[in-house]
Amino acid sequence: MTVPTTQAPELTTEGSEPSRLRLSGCWTLEHALAVGAALKQAPHEVAEVDATGVQRLDSVGVLQLMRFARRHELDFDAVFRFHDSHRALVSAIEDVADERPKKKREYGFQAALGRLGFAVTDNWKEVLALVAFFGETLVKMLRLFKNPSRFRPTATVHHMEQVGLDAVPLIALLCYLVGAVVAFLGSTILKDFGATIFVVELVSIAFLREFGVLLTAIVLAGRTASAFTAQIGAMVSREEVDAIRTLGMDPVDLLVIPRVLALLVMLPLLTFVAMIAGLLGGLTVGAYGLDIPPQQYLARMHETMQLRHFLVGMSKAPIFALLISLIGCLEGLQVKGTAQSVGERTTSSVVQSISLVIVLDAFFAIWFMEMGW
Repeated sequence: MTVPTTQAPELTTEGSEPSRLRLSGCWTLEHALAVGAALKQAPHEVAEVDATGVQRLDSVGVLQLMRFARRHELDFDAVFRFHDSHRALVSAIEDVADERPKKKREYGFQAALGRLGFAVTDNWKEVLALVAFFGETLVKMLRLFKNPSRFRPTATVHHMEQVGLDAVPLIALLCYLVGAVVAFLGSTILKDFGATIFVVELVSIAFLREFGVLLTAIVLAGRTASAFTAQIGAMVSREEVDAIRTLGMDPVDLLVIPRVLALLVMLPLLTFVAMIAGLLGGLTVGAYGLDIPPQQYLARMHETMQLRHFLVGMSKAPIFALLISLIGCLEGLQVKGTAQSVGERTTSSVVQSISLVIVLDAFFAIWFMEMGW
């Protein structure tokens, strides 16, 4: 008679409840279904489980026994007895198995107040990190005057092309359409008073002061900040930034300063393109939708346009460029090394950039209005 090398798992009950269980056979992955079936037949009240007779035991068997103990509210260490050869495996699985119940989400005013406090603390830390990063970048940009060899002209020109030239069609089309929409909306109100010609001032002031720089900054916050974060974050996850430090080079000089300088140069130029496109959109609507001849429209715009509106709009462009580039680079350097972290930081950079651009633009609008500019 041939004796099988492996025996099916068996569970024997001894005595009435609380019973004593005796295990035998192979409690392994190969017999996982049989193990589950045997444990289902066990009585509810168990005093002791003797597993010293188990022929073979692997991690699947141990985990199923641990789950059995949890379901019956048994003390695994006190109730179960294993063979000496199996105790190392059981101890190792006990160390890595987390039996703590998942923390339930708390509701109510106190819990909401606690979450709000943690959110405010996290945002404050982000603000401090951004200010510190701005200081570090500024110091190292000033260091370029002392050591011009640290400047990377090729990388800077490459990012200028990527940030500026590639975004011109999108910025021009978007601002052209928005200029047309602003002219249409203004005309619907002004024509009731017989003042359709004032659409010229509406479009010119709106785009020179606000819409030109704001739309450009929002587009670049979504387009460029995310690109900066994804590029630098991918380098962090591949440990390329650590390699740069190992070679004795500064990641800020190589990765941050070229991007910051490129955006500082290109965002004012793109703002100018946005202003021209918005004015052309208003001109198109005035000529073909409001019966204002192009010559009259241009003459009115020439008479009423003031230089101070243009300067107010252009003065905000470098500040927005610095903000967007610093946030994009900082979030990229804060990536933890996983693909999920890259996605989270990219989303965070876009949200932070757009939010701060809008908040700062509102602040500047109020400040310039109070100053009479």
